[in-house]
Amino acid sequence: MQALILKLQADVEARKQTRLNLSATTRVMLVGGLLFVGAFFLGVQSADSSVVQWREALGVASPEGALELQQLEIARLKRIHEHSSKFGIPADLAERIEDIALAEGIESHVAFGLVRAESEFNRRAVSPVGAVGLTQLMPSTARYFKRGVSREALMDRDTNLRIGFRYLRTLIEKYNGNLELALLAYNRGPDRVDQLLRAGQNPNNGYVEMVLGKRDKRR
Repeated sequence: MQALILKLQADVEARKQTRLNLSATTRVMLVGGLLFVGAFFLGVQSADSSVVQWREALGVASPEGALELQQLEIARLKRIHEHSSKFGIPADLAERIEDIALAEGIESHVAFGLVRAESEFNRRAVSPVGAVGLTQLMPSTARYFKRGVSREALMDRDTNLRIGFRYLRTLIEKYNGNLELALLAYNRGPDRVDQLLRAGQNPNNGYVEMVLGKRDKRR
């Protein structure tokens, strides 16, 4: 399993954009070394009570926990590699979309679908009405989640992704877990969606299918 993690990590690293002062080979060697050291400590098995106390004090996972962590990391690396290949984007961008979406409680396929629909993965995209960046945030909306954030700051990859996904998470909660309504509100504005719902009309304008694809459409 460790060899599989290293192979997946190497594949992901190979797809990343060149980083300053670190070649792809050097990064893979560093990551591989860290994984090896981590695996060594995580694999320590002893019935001695002092070792058990040491593991607990440092928060080191049990062998069963280590196996689960390895499985989760394999699944994560596979998703990053698959999305990088599917959408033709650098692996570092795929990695940040994956990780920030997870941190904000958004499913991976929803996050990638949203960014594709909104900006085609162009972090400097600007809409005719002034929406900015990867998730096409209006600065006024973004400031509800990060006070004083500037228009230029919304061009930053991580800032834009974090606020955009947090906004979507807020909309999902507003509509009691209904992802379709949340996505429509993201696209059309919650006031407009609420107005159409009150009038007994279907607010769907095709945006849900654009984000999720027909195969992933829910409800």
